[in-house]
Amino acid sequence: MEGTNIRPFGVMPDGQTVEEVVLRQGETSCSILTYGGALRSLVVPDREGKPVDVLLGFDRLEDYRKQDKFLGALVGRYANRIGDSRFSLGGTTYTLRANDGKNHLHGGPEGFDKQVWRVERVTNNSLTLGLFSPDGQEGYPGDLEVRVTYTLAPGELTLDYRAQSSRDTLCNLTNHAYFNLNGHQSGAVEGQFMQIFADSYTPTDGGSIPTGEIARVEGTPMDLRSGVLIGAHVEAPFPQLTLAGGYDHNWVLSQAEEGPALAARAWSEESGIQLETYTTMPGLQFYSGNYLDGCPTGKGGAPYAKRWGFCLETQFFPDSPHHSNFPSALLKAGEGYRHQTTYRFSVKES
Repeated sequence: MEGTNIRPFGVMPDGQTVEEVVLRQGETSCSILTYGGALRSLVVPDREGKPVDVLLGFDRLEDYRKQDKFLGALVGRYANRIGDSRFSLGGTTYTLRANDGKNHLHGGPEGFDKQVWRVERVTNNSLTLGLFSPDGQEGYPGDLEVRVTYTLAPGELTLDYRAQSSRDTLCNLTNHAYFNLNGHQSGAVEGQFMQIFADSYTPTDGGSIPTGEIARVEGTPMDLRSGVLIGAHVEAPFPQLTLAGGYDHNWVLSQAEEGPALAARAWSEESGIQLETYTTMPGLQFYSGNYLDGCPTGKGGAPYAKRWGFCLETQFFPDSPHHSNFPSALLKAGEGYRHQTTYRFSVKES
Protein backbone atom coordinates (compact mmCIF):
# COMPACT_ATOMS: atom_id res chain seq x y z
CA MET A 1 0.00 0.00 0.00
CA GLU A 2 3.04 2.29 0.34
CA GLY A 3 2.88 5.23 -2.04
CA THR A 4 -0.79 4.70 -2.85
CA ASN A 5 -3.51 7.27 -2.39
CA ILE A 6 -7.04 6.10 -1.71
CA ARG A 7 -9.76 8.56 -0.81
CA PRO A 8 -13.55 8.58 -0.62
CA PHE A 9 -15.13 10.04 -3.77
CA GLY A 10 -18.81 9.86 -2.85
CA VAL A 11 -21.63 7.70 -1.54
CA MET A 12 -24.15 5.71 -3.56
CA PRO A 13 -27.90 5.89 -2.76
CA ASP A 14 -27.63 2.47 -1.04
CA GLY A 15 -24.84 3.73 1.22
CA GLN A 16 -21.89 2.15 -0.60
CA THR A 17 -18.77 4.31 -0.51
CA VAL A 18 -17.10 5.01 -3.86
CA GLU A 19 -13.33 5.41 -3.70
CA GLU A 20 -10.72 7.00 -5.93
CA VAL A 21 -7.33 5.31 -6.23
CA VAL A 22 -4.32 7.26 -7.50
CA LEU A 23 -1.36 5.44 -9.09
CA ARG A 24 2.00 7.09 -9.77
CA GLN A 25 5.13 6.18 -11.70
CA GLY A 26 7.65 8.94 -12.32
CA GLU A 27 5.97 11.77 -14.23
CA THR A 28 2.95 9.60 -15.05
CA SER A 29 -0.08 9.33 -12.78
CA CYS A 30 -3.66 8.16 -13.11
CA SER A 31 -6.74 7.93 -10.95
CA ILE A 32 -9.43 5.26 -11.05
CA LEU A 33 -12.86 5.20 -9.42
CA THR A 34 -14.47 2.10 -7.96
CA TYR A 35 -17.71 3.39 -9.53
CA GLY A 36 -17.74 1.80 -12.97
CA GLY A 37 -13.99 1.21 -12.75
CA ALA A 38 -13.77 4.62 -14.41
CA LEU A 39 -10.46 6.17 -15.40
CA ARG A 40 -10.87 9.71 -14.07
CA SER A 41 -7.47 11.19 -14.95
CA LEU A 42 -4.24 10.29 -16.72
CA VAL A 43 -1.38 12.76 -16.47
CA VAL A 44 1.64 12.64 -18.80
CA PRO A 45 4.31 15.23 -19.72
CA ASP A 46 4.01 17.29 -22.88
CA ARG A 47 6.84 18.40 -25.19
CA GLU A 48 7.98 21.00 -22.66
CA GLY A 49 7.77 18.60 -19.73
CA LYS A 50 4.59 20.15 -18.35
CA PRO A 51 2.01 17.74 -16.87
CA VAL A 52 -1.12 17.32 -18.99
CA ASP A 53 -4.28 15.47 -17.94
CA VAL A 54 -5.37 13.81 -21.19
CA LEU A 55 -8.64 12.22 -19.95
CA LEU A 56 -12.10 13.72 -19.70
CA GLY A 57 -13.71 13.21 -16.30
CA PHE A 58 -15.85 14.72 -13.55
CA ASP A 59 -15.27 16.11 -10.08
CA ARG A 60 -18.41 14.65 -8.50
CA LEU A 61 -19.88 11.15 -8.25
CA GLU A 62 -23.31 12.63 -8.98
CA ASP A 63 -22.09 13.71 -12.41
CA TYR A 64 -20.77 10.22 -13.21
CA ARG A 65 -24.12 8.78 -12.18
CA LYS A 66 -26.28 11.12 -14.27
CA GLN A 67 -24.15 11.32 -17.46
CA ASP A 68 -24.85 8.93 -20.33
CA LYS A 69 -21.51 9.18 -22.17
CA PHE A 70 -19.73 6.30 -20.33
CA LEU A 71 -16.83 8.64 -19.48
CA GLY A 72 -13.77 6.54 -18.59
CA ALA A 73 -15.85 3.52 -17.59
CA LEU A 74 -15.31 -0.21 -17.80
CA VAL A 75 -18.17 -1.52 -19.91
CA GLY A 76 -19.67 -5.00 -20.06
CA ARG A 77 -20.83 -7.65 -20.25
CA TYR A 78 -20.88 -6.72 -23.89
CA ALA A 79 -19.12 -3.59 -25.13
CA ASN A 80 -20.91 -1.81 -27.96
CA ARG A 81 -24.26 -2.89 -29.42
CA ILE A 82 -26.35 -6.04 -29.79
CA GLY A 83 -29.15 -5.61 -32.32
CA ASP A 84 -32.77 -6.04 -31.18
CA SER A 85 -31.47 -6.68 -27.64
CA ARG A 86 -31.42 -10.45 -28.03
CA PHE A 87 -29.13 -13.29 -29.02
CA SER A 88 -29.27 -17.09 -29.24
CA LEU A 89 -26.88 -19.47 -27.54
CA GLY A 90 -27.14 -23.26 -27.39
CA GLY A 91 -30.66 -23.21 -28.80
CA THR A 92 -31.93 -20.68 -26.25
CA THR A 93 -32.81 -17.08 -27.05
CA TYR A 94 -31.85 -14.53 -24.40
CA THR A 95 -33.58 -11.15 -24.23
CA LEU A 96 -31.45 -8.27 -22.99
CA ARG A 97 -32.55 -4.90 -21.62
CA ALA A 98 -32.72 -2.28 -24.35
CA ASN A 99 -31.10 1.10 -23.71
CA ASP A 100 -30.35 2.42 -27.21
CA GLY A 101 -33.68 2.49 -28.97
CA LYS A 102 -34.55 -1.17 -29.52
CA ASN A 103 -30.90 -2.18 -29.16
CA HIS A 104 -28.67 -3.12 -26.22
CA LEU A 105 -25.62 -0.88 -25.67
CA HIS A 106 -22.55 -1.40 -23.44
CA GLY A 107 -24.15 -4.00 -21.18
CA GLY A 108 -27.52 -2.32 -20.67
CA PRO A 109 -28.97 0.40 -18.42
CA GLU A 110 -27.37 -1.16 -15.32
CA GLY A 111 -24.17 -2.41 -16.95
CA PHE A 112 -20.74 -2.69 -15.36
CA ASP A 113 -20.23 1.07 -15.78
CA LYS A 114 -23.05 1.72 -13.25
CA GLN A 115 -21.81 -0.67 -10.56
CA VAL A 116 -19.38 -0.28 -7.68
CA TRP A 117 -16.38 -2.56 -8.13
CA ARG A 118 -14.46 -4.03 -5.20
CA VAL A 119 -10.79 -3.25 -4.59
CA GLU A 120 -8.92 -6.56 -4.52
CA ARG A 121 -5.32 -5.40 -4.57
CA VAL A 122 -3.53 -2.08 -4.75
CA THR A 123 0.15 -1.05 -4.88
CA ASN A 124 1.83 2.23 -5.76
CA ASN A 125 1.53 1.41 -9.49
CA SER A 126 -1.26 -1.17 -9.84
CA LEU A 127 -4.89 -1.74 -8.93
CA THR A 128 -7.06 -4.83 -9.32
CA LEU A 129 -10.83 -4.35 -9.27
CA GLY A 130 -13.34 -7.21 -9.13
CA LEU A 131 -17.04 -7.51 -9.92
CA PHE A 132 -19.57 -10.32 -9.61
CA SER A 133 -22.37 -10.30 -12.20
CA PRO A 134 -25.09 -12.82 -11.27
CA ASP A 135 -26.85 -15.12 -13.70
CA GLY A 136 -29.62 -13.21 -15.47
CA GLN A 137 -28.24 -9.72 -14.83
CA GLU A 138 -29.40 -7.51 -17.72
CA GLY A 139 -30.54 -10.76 -19.39
CA TYR A 140 -27.20 -12.55 -19.71
CA PRO A 141 -26.77 -16.20 -18.70
CA GLY A 142 -24.21 -17.36 -16.14
CA ASP A 143 -22.61 -16.10 -12.94
CA LEU A 144 -19.70 -14.04 -14.25
CA GLU A 145 -16.68 -13.13 -12.13
CA VAL A 146 -14.63 -10.28 -13.61
CA ARG A 147 -11.23 -8.85 -12.63
CA VAL A 148 -9.49 -5.91 -14.25
CA THR A 149 -5.94 -4.94 -13.33
CA TYR A 150 -4.61 -1.47 -14.10
CA THR A 151 -0.80 -1.32 -14.19
CA LEU A 152 0.98 2.01 -14.54
CA ALA A 153 4.54 2.37 -15.84
CA PRO A 154 6.31 5.58 -16.87
CA GLY A 155 4.34 6.77 -19.92
CA GLU A 156 2.19 3.64 -20.06
CA LEU A 157 -1.07 2.26 -18.68
CA THR A 158 -2.09 -1.39 -19.20
CA LEU A 159 -5.54 -2.84 -18.55
CA ASP A 160 -5.63 -6.61 -18.13
CA TYR A 161 -9.15 -8.07 -18.35
CA ARG A 162 -10.05 -11.51 -16.97
CA ALA A 163 -13.39 -13.25 -16.53
CA GLN A 164 -14.94 -16.67 -15.92
CA SER A 165 -18.57 -17.79 -16.18
CA SER A 166 -20.61 -20.64 -14.68
CA ARG A 167 -22.53 -21.00 -17.98
CA ASP A 168 -21.84 -20.34 -21.63
CA THR A 169 -22.30 -16.60 -22.11
CA LEU A 170 -21.09 -13.57 -24.03
CA CYS A 171 -18.16 -11.52 -22.76
CA ASN A 172 -16.73 -8.43 -24.42
CA LEU A 173 -15.07 -5.97 -22.05
CA THR A 174 -13.52 -2.59 -22.83
CA ASN A 175 -12.76 0.83 -21.42
CA HIS A 176 -14.55 3.96 -22.63
CA ALA A 177 -11.91 6.60 -21.88
CA TYR A 178 -12.18 9.90 -23.76
CA PHE A 179 -8.75 11.24 -24.70
CA ASN A 180 -7.72 14.79 -25.54
CA LEU A 181 -3.98 15.05 -26.12
CA ASN A 182 -3.94 18.81 -25.53
CA GLY A 183 -5.55 18.36 -22.13
CA HIS A 184 -9.10 17.51 -21.11
CA GLN A 185 -10.08 21.20 -20.83
CA SER A 186 -8.57 22.34 -24.14
CA GLY A 187 -11.52 22.06 -26.54
CA ALA A 188 -12.27 20.01 -29.63
CA VAL A 189 -9.93 17.30 -30.94
CA GLU A 190 -10.44 17.87 -34.68
CA GLY A 191 -6.89 19.28 -34.90
CA GLN A 192 -5.31 16.10 -33.54
CA PHE A 193 -4.16 13.21 -35.71
CA MET A 194 -5.48 9.65 -35.83
CA GLN A 195 -3.87 6.61 -37.42
CA ILE A 196 -5.59 3.19 -37.32
CA PHE A 197 -3.79 0.07 -38.51
CA ALA A 198 -6.72 -1.54 -40.29
CA ASP A 199 -7.50 -2.28 -43.92
CA SER A 200 -11.22 -2.84 -43.27
CA TYR A 201 -14.10 -1.74 -41.09
CA THR A 202 -17.66 -2.89 -40.38
CA PRO A 203 -20.32 -0.58 -41.92
CA THR A 204 -23.50 -0.01 -39.91
CA ASP A 205 -27.14 0.83 -40.43
CA GLY A 206 -28.95 3.88 -39.08
CA GLY A 207 -29.04 2.34 -35.59
CA SER A 208 -25.26 1.79 -35.58
CA ILE A 209 -25.75 -1.98 -35.95
CA PRO A 210 -23.27 -3.66 -38.33
CA THR A 211 -24.73 -4.86 -41.62
CA GLY A 212 -22.40 -7.87 -41.57
CA GLU A 213 -20.22 -6.53 -44.36
CA ILE A 214 -16.47 -6.19 -43.86
CA ALA A 215 -15.61 -3.28 -46.15
CA ARG A 216 -12.23 -2.06 -47.36
CA VAL A 217 -11.22 1.41 -46.19
CA GLU A 218 -9.27 2.21 -49.34
CA GLY A 219 -10.62 5.20 -51.25
CA THR A 220 -12.93 6.28 -48.41
CA PRO A 221 -12.71 8.70 -45.44
CA MET A 222 -12.45 5.56 -43.27
CA ASP A 223 -8.86 5.06 -44.47
CA LEU A 224 -6.81 6.25 -41.50
CA ARG A 225 -3.80 4.03 -42.16
CA SER A 226 -1.38 6.88 -42.87
CA GLY A 227 -2.63 9.20 -40.12
CA VAL A 228 -4.99 12.11 -40.79
CA LEU A 229 -6.44 15.04 -38.89
CA ILE A 230 -9.58 13.89 -37.08
CA GLY A 231 -11.37 16.93 -38.49
CA ALA A 232 -10.18 16.44 -42.07
CA HIS A 233 -13.09 14.24 -43.18
CA VAL A 234 -15.29 13.87 -40.08
CA GLU A 235 -18.04 15.98 -41.71
CA ALA A 236 -17.55 14.52 -45.21
CA PRO A 237 -20.73 13.60 -47.14
CA PHE A 238 -19.89 9.91 -46.85
CA PRO A 239 -22.99 7.86 -45.90
CA GLN A 240 -21.35 6.04 -42.98
CA LEU A 241 -20.10 9.29 -41.43
CA THR A 242 -23.44 11.01 -42.03
CA LEU A 243 -25.36 8.21 -40.29
CA ALA A 244 -23.11 8.29 -37.21
CA GLY A 245 -22.55 12.05 -37.04
CA GLY A 246 -18.83 11.45 -37.54
CA TYR A 247 -16.52 8.56 -36.72
CA ASP A 248 -18.18 5.89 -34.56
CA HIS A 249 -17.20 2.61 -36.19
CA ASN A 250 -15.40 -0.66 -35.61
CA TRP A 251 -12.14 -1.15 -37.48
CA VAL A 252 -10.94 -4.69 -38.29
CA LEU A 253 -7.42 -4.68 -36.92
CA SER A 254 -4.48 -6.01 -38.89
CA GLN A 255 -3.21 -8.32 -36.15
CA ALA A 256 -0.03 -9.93 -37.43
CA GLU A 257 1.47 -11.17 -34.18
CA GLU A 258 0.69 -12.98 -30.96
CA GLY A 259 0.11 -10.82 -27.91
CA PRO A 260 -0.81 -7.13 -27.91
CA ALA A 261 -0.38 -5.53 -31.35
CA LEU A 262 -0.31 -1.87 -32.34
CA ALA A 263 -3.89 -0.89 -33.23
CA ALA A 264 -3.82 2.90 -33.37
CA ARG A 265 -1.61 5.94 -32.99
CA ALA A 266 -2.84 9.44 -32.17
CA TRP A 267 -0.84 12.61 -31.70
CA SER A 268 -1.03 16.36 -31.23
CA GLU A 269 1.37 18.73 -32.92
CA GLU A 270 0.41 21.35 -30.32
CA SER A 271 1.34 19.44 -27.14
CA GLY A 272 3.70 16.93 -28.74
CA ILE A 273 1.92 14.11 -26.90
CA GLN A 274 1.59 10.85 -28.84
CA LEU A 275 -0.63 7.93 -27.81
CA GLU A 276 -0.21 4.38 -29.10
CA THR A 277 -2.85 1.74 -28.36
CA TYR A 278 -1.87 -1.93 -28.25
CA THR A 279 -4.40 -4.74 -27.83
CA THR A 280 -5.07 -8.46 -28.10
CA MET A 281 -8.61 -7.75 -29.34
CA PRO A 282 -9.63 -8.07 -33.03
CA GLY A 283 -11.55 -4.79 -33.26
CA LEU A 284 -11.22 -1.12 -32.37
CA GLN A 285 -14.09 1.36 -32.09
CA PHE A 286 -12.87 4.85 -32.90
CA TYR A 287 -15.45 7.37 -31.69
CA SER A 288 -14.87 11.06 -32.37
CA GLY A 289 -17.05 12.30 -29.51
CA ASN A 290 -19.90 13.32 -31.82
CA TYR A 291 -22.49 13.39 -29.04
CA LEU A 292 -20.59 14.80 -26.05
CA ASP A 293 -22.98 17.77 -25.95
CA GLY A 294 -25.10 17.73 -22.84
CA CYS A 295 -22.34 16.40 -20.58
CA PRO A 296 -22.26 17.64 -17.01
CA THR A 297 -19.49 20.17 -16.38
CA GLY A 298 -16.10 18.45 -16.45
CA LYS A 299 -13.13 18.56 -14.10
CA GLY A 300 -12.22 22.04 -12.96
CA GLY A 301 -15.32 23.50 -14.64
CA ALA A 302 -14.38 22.39 -18.18
CA PRO A 303 -17.44 22.80 -20.47
CA TYR A 304 -17.18 19.50 -22.38
CA ALA A 305 -18.92 19.65 -25.75
CA LYS A 306 -19.06 17.96 -29.15
CA ARG A 307 -15.73 16.35 -30.13
CA TRP A 308 -13.84 17.44 -27.03
CA GLY A 309 -12.49 13.89 -26.74
CA PHE A 310 -12.03 10.70 -28.75
CA CYS A 311 -12.38 7.06 -27.73
CA LEU A 312 -10.36 4.01 -28.77
CA GLU A 313 -12.41 1.07 -27.52
CA THR A 314 -10.71 -2.30 -28.03
CA GLN A 315 -13.32 -5.01 -28.53
CA PHE A 316 -14.93 -7.91 -30.27
CA PHE A 317 -17.00 -6.58 -33.17
CA PRO A 318 -20.41 -5.02 -32.38
CA ASP A 319 -23.40 -7.37 -32.76
CA SER A 320 -21.10 -10.36 -33.28
CA PRO A 321 -23.74 -12.92 -32.10
CA HIS A 322 -25.73 -12.14 -35.26
CA HIS A 323 -22.83 -12.39 -37.73
CA SER A 324 -21.07 -15.73 -38.14
CA ASN A 325 -18.27 -14.06 -40.12
CA PHE A 326 -17.29 -11.93 -37.09
CA PRO A 327 -14.94 -13.18 -34.33
CA SER A 328 -16.98 -14.86 -31.61
CA ALA A 329 -17.46 -13.30 -28.17
CA LEU A 330 -18.63 -16.62 -26.71
CA LEU A 331 -17.16 -17.43 -23.30
CA LYS A 332 -17.68 -21.09 -22.48
CA ALA A 333 -18.50 -22.21 -18.96
CA GLY A 334 -15.39 -22.59 -16.84
CA GLU A 335 -13.03 -21.25 -19.47
CA GLY A 336 -10.98 -18.11 -18.91
CA TYR A 337 -11.45 -14.81 -20.72
CA ARG A 338 -8.26 -12.78 -20.89
CA HIS A 339 -7.48 -9.74 -23.00
CA GLN A 340 -5.11 -6.84 -22.63
CA THR A 341 -4.94 -3.24 -23.81
CA THR A 342 -2.03 -0.83 -23.32
CA TYR A 343 -2.03 2.94 -23.79
CA ARG A 344 1.57 4.09 -24.38
CA PHE A 345 2.52 7.77 -24.35
CA SER A 346 5.58 9.49 -25.74
CA VAL A 347 6.66 12.94 -26.89
CA LYS A 348 6.68 13.66 -30.60
CA GLU A 349 9.12 16.35 -31.64
CA SER A 350 7.67 19.26 -33.61
